[in-house]
Formats: sequence, structure tokens, C-alpha cells
Amino acid sequence: MYIAITIVILMVMLTAAITQFGYVQITQMRVKNDLRLFTILEGLGLYSRDRYEALAKTEVTLQSIDGFKLSGAAIAPHPRSKRWMIIVHGYTGSRAFSTQFLDMFTEEGFNVLLIDQRRHGQSEGRFTTYGYQEKYDVQAWVNWLLEHYGEELEIGLHGQSLGGGTVLEYLSLDVPPQVKLVISDCAYSDLSELMKHQITKLNRLPVHFLKWVNNRIRKKAGFSFEQVSPIRSVQQSPLPVLFIHGSRDNYVPTHMSVDMYEAKQGPKRLLLIEGANHAAAYHVHPQQYREEVRSFIREYLGEASAASKSALESVGAAKESADSSARVPLFPDSISSL
Repeated sequence: MYIAITIVILMVMLTAAITQFGYVQITQMRVKNDLRLFTILEGLGLYSRDRYEALAKTEVTLQSIDGFKLSGAAIAPHPRSKRWMIIVHGYTGSRAFSTQFLDMFTEEGFNVLLIDQRRHGQSEGRFTTYGYQEKYDVQAWVNWLLEHYGEELEIGLHGQSLGGGTVLEYLSLDVPPQVKLVISDCAYSDLSELMKHQITKLNRLPVHFLKWVNNRIRKKAGFSFEQVSPIRSVQQSPLPVLFIHGSRDNYVPTHMSVDMYEAKQGPKRLLLIEGANHAAAYHVHPQQYREEVRSFIREYLGEASAASKSALESVGAAKESADSSARVPLFPDSISSL
């Protein structure tokens, strides 16, 4: 009898420990600092800390609807352009990791707003909620752009992984007409399905842990898996969406972007990057990625204005003179930020 009671107690303790671990990993995983993120980008030959620090930029802070300070940086190489791209990073990342996409958009005449998601980088926050709260943060950034740069803007949204889920969840809100298109890179289609995959397939735990972790998150973080479903948002949205995913992604399964593409009505595109793992599509096949993004932008916004094009020469010159060290990839084709 004593042995049986001991086993039961140990099982309860183990279950509680695993549930707590899952809750923390999902909502409060330790965030990578900017130095580490730039080291990754430099190793992949995508961008450098020196280039970013040399950029002319405006540091921006605003307050979320629930009282947290949000931080970002506005980079405007085309002062007369009305095009702005908001780039949203993934889980445990920061705006530093979004710098890899800067050139792709500035070359198309965009000014860029890099943001730190809540609880990441220089932004405040207690929990990551996978778009449940973050979609309102994107709404606040869109409103900030309109207030500071005028009502005539043409705004695009680019999100990678968690950032992709965030910008797709934003589509469930009252999106202003100035927001013209969305680029979703390796986003999840449904949080319940994602967590079921990660708990049962990646971590080899029984499916009932999904319910226990979900209950803990509901009580502690104030949201549940069922409340986050980007596929529901894209089904309702008329905005053009480009879905991008690596064909070898097992962290956020590739079929999730395929499912969203098939479910979406209206303008849409799907780009599957052969051989790319999670959050690796851009560095595995950068030319294919950039060409598809450029084609998508030009289809729905047209080419950059003459004023923006005239500024591209100086942008190109800056790129040529930038530090080009560490061009040999030092990391595998998987970046483990969600």
C-alpha cells in the first residue's frame, strides 16, 4: 500500500512539474538578446549589428491597451514615400532579428517600422499570447503610423512565425483601409493544433497534457489555445495574403500555411521553400523569397514611386560598403524562434 501511494504521489508531482514546464515554455520562454540574434544573422550572412547601428532611425515607444510599454524603431530612407512595412518577429526574438528583411522592403520604396513584440526586446509584458493580445499591439502601431505620417499611407505587414500568427490575428480586427497586404512567414494556422503537435509529436507526451497546460495558461496568462486561430481570421479577411513556409518545417508544420491558403477567399499566394526548416526560408533561398515578395507587392501596390527609386542608389551604395564578413553560414537551416 505504501509503495502504491508513493507511486501515485510521484506521478502527481511529475504531472504538475511537466504542466508547469509546458506553461512556462509556451508563455514565458527566455528571450534571446540582440547580440545573440545579430550573431545568428551575421553567421548566415543576412545582416549585421554594425549596419543596423549605422542606420538613421527614430526610437518609438507607445502604450498597449493593457498598459505595457511597447518599443520600436522607425527607419525612413524614403521620406517622401507613403509606403510603410511593419515587420513582426518570432518567439524569443526581437526587432534585431527582423533586420534581415530590411533591404527587401526598402528596395521596393518602403519605410520600415521594426517592433519588439510584448515581453520581447525593449517592450514590456508578462506573457506571450500568440496574437490574442499582440494583435492589439499591431493595431496600436498601425494607428501610430497614421497619426505621425498621415492618412494617405499604404501599409504592409510582414510577420515570421509568432509574428506571422500575430499579423494574421490582427486581420480579425477592424483593419483600416491603409493596410493593404500581409506577408505571413511560417505562421501557425490554429494554436490548439500547433500545441497538440508540439506536445504529442515533438515532446512525445500523452495528449491529455494539452488540456492541463491549456488550463494552466487560462488561469495564469488569461487566454486559451482555442482563442487563437489565424485560419479563422484569414477566412474573413479580403486583404491579399502571401503565405510562405519551408517544406521541411516540423516545428510549425508546413501544412498549416497550405491549410490557410486553401481556406482563404480572395487574393492570396503560397510560396513553399524547398528544403527549409522553421524560420529558415529566407536564408535557404533568399532570391526566390525576395522575387516572390517583390512580385506580390507589385501586383497589389504597383512599383515604387519615382521619388523612392531615386533614393535607392544611396541605399545600394550603403549596402556595398557594409561589413560583408562571416558570409559562410555557421548555423543549420533551422532557427528555433517561434
